[in-house]
Amino acid sequence: MKDTIISELYTKEDATAAILVAKKQMGLKWEEIAEKIGMNPVWTHSACMGMNAFPQDKAEAIATLLDLPADTVDALTESPTKIWSQTVPTDPCIYRFYEIVGVYGPTLKALIHEEFGDGIMSAIDFDMSVTRVPDEKGDRVKVEMSGKYLSYNAW
Repeated sequence: MKDTIISELYTKEDATAAILVAKKQMGLKWEEIAEKIGMNPVWTHSACMGMNAFPQDKAEAIATLLDLPADTVDALTESPTKIWSQTVPTDPCIYRFYEIVGVYGPTLKALIHEEFGDGIMSAIDFDMSVTRVPDEKGDRVKVEMSGKYLSYNAW
């Protein structure tokens, strides 16, 4: 029996590491990368971090843009398994979003239910943007989220 050589396969983690190295070496911002591949910067970053699967053409576009190995494309198009390593995040910026959901989550739920009925805001059919808003007391971070309403259906 002949020995077979299996090419090195990239995992989502390998693809993320390669993207981060290439981004830094090229001095690119997420906004620039997203614009060059024709995607939203929030979604682009999330997919680059392994939390979403790129469509084939976008995976090929980012691999070409960042001069990544061909095996990276396969890793970028794989469906992710979304697992968080911590229950409560310790990074201060991420923790604040966790805190916002903890404090305002029940309020958002109540307001969504009053306006739409019993259901949820989709995180799949979803858009988000992050912008800077000048303010005399100090610039503000504006996060806008828009998700399709999905009603709970009785079986």
